[in-house]
Amino acid sequence: MDYVAVALAALLVSGLALYSGFGLGTLLMPIFALFFPIPVAVASTAFVHLANNFFKIIIVGKNADLKTVLLFGLPAAVMAVFGALLLVQISDVAPLGNYSLGGNDFSITTLNLVIAILILLFAAFELIPALRKIELPRKFIPVGGGVSGFFGGLSGHQGALRSAVLAKTGLDTGSFVGTTAVCAMIVDISRIIVYGITFFSDDFSAVSEGNSISLVLVATVAAFLGTYTSAKFVQKVTMEKVRLLVGVMLVSIGLSLGAGII
Repeated sequence: MDYVAVALAALLVSGLALYSGFGLGTLLMPIFALFFPIPVAVASTAFVHLANNFFKIIIVGKNADLKTVLLFGLPAAVMAVFGALLLVQISDVAPLGNYSLGGNDFSITTLNLVIAILILLFAAFELIPALRKIELPRKFIPVGGGVSGFFGGLSGHQGALRSAVLAKTGLDTGSFVGTTAVCAMIVDISRIIVYGITFFSDDFSAVSEGNSISLVLVATVAAFLGTYTSAKFVQKVTMEKVRLLVGVMLVSIGLSLGAGII
């Protein structure tokens, strides 16, 4: 059952992520959180996200705009390191409170609360039309890259800001998808380096025991399939429906995380 849940989640959200600009890491991380400590869940999700972005680049990377990748991706890579380091720091903070509900005990932690707030914030970009219309001038591409990279390192959320910045570049659909895939991969590499030398190495036993590594591999393969299938319909998808679906999922996950349920 674990494998089915992870595979279906990865398959669905990787397909959505190709169009919405984000979703894979945001929606897959809570699934991993059912099996790993939160920091390890974030790191494990980052590996799937990175592998999926490599696969995306094979499919659509040839359309990426190199100049935009450099202007946006390099600042994003640097700031992703600082975001990942902040995640390491708040992962060790003691729980803010505990409560019982229906015979179950739940804890509200700083890490969960921070990620929950970020999830709800970025869900707003999917659900509120006025926010979706926000576009930053081209001169702010490096700044937008840095801010996007920071949040990517902290919680995996980078797509909404990335889309707001890159939407002003005038890229067509193919170039936009290819450019975002390359930029996301750059951020993934930066944050995985930090995760790898901090809490991931400390808690590796949590990943290596039982079927944990198998779950990561299953999620990776399912994400490949989701991306491959979605790429065939990149010109035919109704963005409004994708945004609504992703937004509703994010709100549900954000509230669950903030309440300590996940």
